[in-house]
Amino acid sequence: MTNSEIKIIRKTSLRETVTRALRAAIIAGEMVPGVIYSAPSLGARFGVSATPVREAMLDLVRENIVSVEPNKGFRVLEISDKDLDQMAQIRLLLEPPVVRDVAAIIPKEDLAELRDLAQQIVDCAEERDLVGYTDADREFHIRLLQYSGNSRLVDIVSDLRGHSRLSGLTQLAERGELGQSAQEHLEMVDLIEEGRADDLEELMKNHIAHVRGLWASPEPATLAATESA
Repeated sequence: MTNSEIKIIRKTSLRETVTRALRAAIIAGEMVPGVIYSAPSLGARFGVSATPVREAMLDLVRENIVSVEPNKGFRVLEISDKDLDQMAQIRLLLEPPVVRDVAAIIPKEDLAELRDLAQQIVDCAEERDLVGYTDADREFHIRLLQYSGNSRLVDIVSDLRGHSRLSGLTQLAERGELGQSAQEHLEMVDLIEEGRADDLEELMKNHIAHVRGLWASPEPATLAATESA
């Protein structure tokens, strides 16, 4: 391996690390929607230069979590209750019937991997690893939808999940309510294994509605913002 290749690997690793750190701060409510944050100030907080912060923020821009404010920095996108209601409504229209239809075609040999992923969601909930929870949760739901072979559907749901960000997870974890939602993923795998497609559809409806009902408006201690990028 050449020196240039080593540098690229290290750079990518740092970018991913900073991305996860920023995502964690947003999920925890430490970075507040509507506030503009500069790359240098965030870099100072995380002990890195402004460059990997800018790169990480661009990743979050593509995930619809932040927006670029020219000559200023990055703004965490605001999400209203109305927005969350509308996104949950769309997910309710799309996901439950699709998972019902794909339940019968999911290969038996894939169930162990789906169960491991569902257990990872439960473990992260117990450990209050909110970034790990959101990553595993997203992968689980997207994985189920991918069995439909409808890439446009997968992209739409992925985009909706990027906008919603499962806000309020910190409060749910502190109240011990995150575990209930996490356990439902294991129940989904059980229903798939048992061939109970109609029950799976119903559980998915309840799961999406249940999670939306638990979303809260956090009142966090925030990171300081600055006006210069």
